[in-house]
Amino acid sequence: MQRLELDKDIKPLSEFRAHTAACIQQVQRSKRPVVLTHHGKSAAILIDVGEFEALLQRIELLEDIETGESQIDEGKAIPHDKALKMVLNRVRK
Repeated sequence: MQRLELDKDIKPLSEFRAHTAACIQQVQRSKRPVVLTHHGKSAAILIDVGEFEALLQRIELLEDIETGESQIDEGKAIPHDKALKMVLNRVRK
């Protein structure tokens, strides 16, 4: 995801309501999120669908890594050569 540009990517909710299509086009074109404010405070973030899906994939990968590290810390890991033998034995059956 592209880095937020503060002078372009923060918009009041009233501006978003008045120019919804333009805001969506900006997000799709720039691949940067738009922060919507309400009464001067951040209220929501508008993000491109593809960028959102990529974020979810990154989160899932990080969660998988965290799970693996926890399993290693708990002594549940097995050496690579042993895992390879187990997989090959299953494939051959």
